[in-house]
Amino acid sequence: MKDGKDEERGEILLDVIGQQCPLPVLRARKRLLRLEAGALLRVFASDPVARIDMPHFCAEAGHELVEVRDRGTWIEFLIRRGNAVVETEDDLLAKPVKSL
Repeated sequence: MKDGKDEERGEILLDVIGQQCPLPVLRARKRLLRLEAGALLRVFASDPVARIDMPHFCAEAGHELVEVRDRGTWIEFLIRRGNAVVETEDDLLAKPVKSL
């Protein structure tokens, strides 16, 4: 899994290719919580369920899904972190795993 910053575009990259539901969304959520409002996160996922889960997560958590690209065997999501985040990282850590 890659998790780095693309300096040219000012984006954070998160590679969750090979990981199955719910991990792509959970890892994106964790990474977004550490970013400032307006920051961009580009996620690469191969789980076909992510095409449904990622837009739903963004809508529920207050993030903007800027674009979705089908790359054949994987999907690319560009997410802009929202200003009004529904939960903090402490809230996420306090939840039992079953509730995630």
